[in-house]
Amino acid sequence: MMDALSVVTQLRDLASEPQNREVIVQDQGCLPGLVLFMDHKDPKVLFATLQALRYLAESSRNINTMKNELGMMVSLELLIKRTDLTTDITDLATEVYDLLNAQSQKPGCQTPEQQKKKNKPQFFINSTNKKAKSVTLHIQGLDGVDQRGVCEEALLRVKGVISFTFQMALKRCTVRIRADLPTESLASAIASTKVLSAKQVVKDENGEEVLIPLSTSGSKVEENSNLPDYLPEEESPEKELDRAVSRTGAKQDTGGSWLNTAASFLTKTFYW
Repeated sequence: MMDALSVVTQLRDLASEPQNREVIVQDQGCLPGLVLFMDHKDPKVLFATLQALRYLAESSRNINTMKNELGMMVSLELLIKRTDLTTDITDLATEVYDLLNAQSQKPGCQTPEQQKKKNKPQFFINSTNKKAKSVTLHIQGLDGVDQRGVCEEALLRVKGVISFTFQMALKRCTVRIRADLPTESLASAIASTKVLSAKQVVKDENGEEVLIPLSTSGSKVEENSNLPDYLPEEESPEKELDRAVSRTGAKQDTGGSWLNTAASFLTKTFYW
């Protein structure tokens, strides 16, 4: 059974893959649904919604469509003005708003307040930042949505984790991390769940994938006090699947893509 948080989380994960972004925005149900999610009461839904929108705005071709979507800019403005939300949410809303509005801003016409916001540390690290690396893990025990949630919570606690996406069918998770974070820290965090364990997926000299055991002893794991940054990636570390939209993190189904399922959920939920 889908709920708002699971739907928007899946859309965020799909949006993290560059090849999916234009497809999501072109879908008739997903973008209007994300706009309506900005009025949701659950801060987790708000946060994931803004993350998804920020990923989608990474594609310059999406900017005009997103900006002109009914309720988009108004909803962002309302979030920015709210005083009952965390700064993570309001800062990210500001960043999305500024990004969508950037094309109408002429150089040299920024107010001091806009310039101040521009100079603030961005929630999304610039994609030209090279101080990050991708690690692909094979996770034993990653058998369903519950286990995925356990894995997500473990990874979110690790300081230095930037973003992650799942391929549930392969029991894999691709994690974007700071370059100075030992891969063993990820294995230790996952092993701490007591129900999951991880090995690193690497390619040997013949180009074939092999699983490398990771030590989980003696690796100190620094924990985050807040959710980590998410890093937009210019190129996905995963190979494109046989659909226009990757099924990263999506539960296998037998009829149509997960995106269609999500769009159907949004339509049934918000349009009556």
